[in-house]
Amino acid sequence: MTDAKLEIQMLHDRVMVRIAAESGERRSSGGIVIPATAQMAKRLIWGEVFGVGSHVRTVKVGDQVLFNPDEQFEVEVQGQAYLVMRERDLHAVATEQTEQGTGLYL
Repeated sequence: MTDAKLEIQMLHDRVMVRIAAESGERRSSGGIVIPATAQMAKRLIWGEVFGVGSHVRTVKVGDQVLFNPDEQFEVEVQGQAYLVMRERDLHAVATEQTEQGTGLYL
């Protein structure tokens, strides 16, 4: 048996996201360090899209997406953690080309 590498293909409306490194500990505008474990309210986080299924219509690989990390499925690939979710679980997309943007930029 050979050790052939198998490419991962997301199915249907699934999106594979890697959480952005800065999604953990953060600083307030006054410079106070807020640990990642602090719970103030449900917090949405940004992540980078690494894979999309064939039925995903609004995001593509490389886009930054905003989502709720709770209740998502986590998978580890080659030592790196990713989250898998449905496209409908995404709240926003940050991409270079938008038609109906907010005027805000990352």
